[in-house]
Amino acid sequence: MDAPRAVHGPDDERRRTDVSVGESGSELPDLRWMPRDASDVPDVLRHEWLVTNALGGYASGTVAFCSTRRHHGLFVPVLGGKGRVVMLGRLEEEVRVGESVHRLSGAEHPDGLDLPGLELLQEFRLEGLLPTWEYAIAGARLRRTLALVHGENTVFAVYRHLDGPPLRLRLRPYPTFRAHDTAPDGATPPAVPVRLVDFRVEMEASKEAPPLRMRMHGECERAFVGLPVRSRPLVYRVDRERGDHHVEQLMSPGYFECTLRPGETVALAATVDAWNRLDRDPQEVIALEHQREQKLLDRAQEEARLGAAARLVLAADQFIVAPANRPADEAWGRATGQDARSVIAGYPWFTDWGRDTMISLEGLTLCTGRQREAAAILRTFRHYVKEGLVPNYFPEGQGSGVYHTADASLWFFHALQRYLAHTADAGLLRELWPALTDIVEHHLGGTLFDIHVDPADGLLSQGAEGFQLTWMDAKVDGWVVTPRRGKAVEINALWFNAVSLMAEWAHELGQDPARYRSAAERARASFNQRFWNPETGCLLDVVDGPEGDDPKVRPNQIFTISLTHPVLDRGRWEPVLRVVQELLYTPVGLRTLSPRDPEFKPTYDGDLRARDAAYHQGTVWPWLLGHFVDAWLKLHPDRALARSMLRGLEASLHEACLGQISEIFDATPPFVPRGCFAQAWSVAETLRVWLATR
Repeated sequence: MDAPRAVHGPDDERRRTDVSVGESGSELPDLRWMPRDASDVPDVLRHEWLVTNALGGYASGTVAFCSTRRHHGLFVPVLGGKGRVVMLGRLEEEVRVGESVHRLSGAEHPDGLDLPGLELLQEFRLEGLLPTWEYAIAGARLRRTLALVHGENTVFAVYRHLDGPPLRLRLRPYPTFRAHDTAPDGATPPAVPVRLVDFRVEMEASKEAPPLRMRMHGECERAFVGLPVRSRPLVYRVDRERGDHHVEQLMSPGYFECTLRPGETVALAATVDAWNRLDRDPQEVIALEHQREQKLLDRAQEEARLGAAARLVLAADQFIVAPANRPADEAWGRATGQDARSVIAGYPWFTDWGRDTMISLEGLTLCTGRQREAAAILRTFRHYVKEGLVPNYFPEGQGSGVYHTADASLWFFHALQRYLAHTADAGLLRELWPALTDIVEHHLGGTLFDIHVDPADGLLSQGAEGFQLTWMDAKVDGWVVTPRRGKAVEINALWFNAVSLMAEWAHELGQDPARYRSAAERARASFNQRFWNPETGCLLDVVDGPEGDDPKVRPNQIFTISLTHPVLDRGRWEPVLRVVQELLYTPVGLRTLSPRDPEFKPTYDGDLRARDAAYHQGTVWPWLLGHFVDAWLKLHPDRALARSMLRGLEASLHEACLGQISEIFDATPPFVPRGCFAQAWSVAETLRVWLATR
């Protein structure tokens, strides 16, 4: 079998990564991006940035400091019972140098784009995880850095005058109160009540919202001027392209203003917590964040401290959270003396998902030296096991999980096995053993959504009308796009892997492994008899479905080789890999359907129905490349060649959300990044395999 052709990233001057020494003195990966042509506005607006706070909250926008989607905002914290809420949607910046006035922030209005700061932008970079912009303004140089305080609902926008003549800076905040995933209604916003206390300003965007508390830091005078203004209608072009509501107006009660001289720093800070959250030196906030990020690199494997791997280590950190929106987790943690941790599946709109968390666990935590957090994540999800099922996901702002998934519980065994391989923590295995046996017994006897082992052949079947239970889970307006009811290929690969692991663990714990060995042997024999399709030279995707067997060529068959205990007979590995390589492999992941299939969709675009119709019907998923490489290495132990397969994803760190990897890509060149601009398992699997191929 020929090796997949490695496709490297574009040789482009505007995209480069190196390691530089920041102001704090620490070495952090420094990603710089600048448009080669500032007039290519669509390209500039496709490049985004992300900052997170380890509670699920975030800030995000574009390099041009122009919001292009409803999820963008300078401050999007998690509020109890509500989930993530846009609290500071916009910050208008005006700089006066002498008699000249310049605006830095941009916007799109119904009559067109307004990006005055783009022509003044000299550099955008991520020093570690913090986005930084430098502007040249009438002979003056000004730097803006944005930071969220780790573990708090607090944001700092820090401005430093680097050199040149004095300048006067005016900052006009637009407090907002809108669930980040709620489409704007375009209505005229009401006035925002304001209360002034010295240099502190308390704004009330809504009676339902906590007050947004703000203050300016700096040695210069920093007055707040109460002059209310309604913004012009703001157009969010990404939402418009997706067929969603996309026009919003915001209300500002006034602005802050101060004069800066060379070497001086001023900061605008905001919080929804206590006032004392704002009483700190802004430069110390940045320095402490850099120190924290340096410690993340110091904890990671030595091979992960430089270059693309270091960038991935930092990207991984943005997904690991304390589930602040679930008080029950905090109470359980205090009662047991343990931490509650979870994983945000993707920004901006995903919450924590069981499947994504278990698949991502090794790359996010174990490859980054965060074993304690790995154990905390496993314990957190163990706490929510119900009728033998791990939750599919936790809805935004809610404390209980949704359980319609057939594979999250099976990925739980995989995640634990990878944890034990890294730590040999037999204590956690003993602690989780009752939950593991409960999961297996519920699958053998049958549980929700008709998930059960068929007594006739020992294979795991699943499916309930109107539900999408596998990872190919698109559903719109009641239409389940890829129902895959019956005995799905990867579900049975995961089932065999799980009961094989249970037999090993039972032996280690002095338990009787016979029941698990019997289940594994029966499943393997039936699998190899039932799933081989001589017409395609690879595996069926589903057997015993409502309409019989499904011969569609999909990537799900790769797990029959890649998992710790492969269910597929060794003699059939090579033909399966050959078909996957020929039809599904791309430089940024695996296609979800063969291009030869009449239902293949080459691009993921259009309205919600069109996008969901393409979601698993060709669209490329980066996380699948990790398991493809695992399977490849079992047949071809050429690590250098396997590493070359990741170059397309390495290049993608400079596309879409800078320093992150997107959820999905189009199925045909140029493989445009789509979906969530930062996805946990995309980052986790890239980092894991990057280190495995060193």
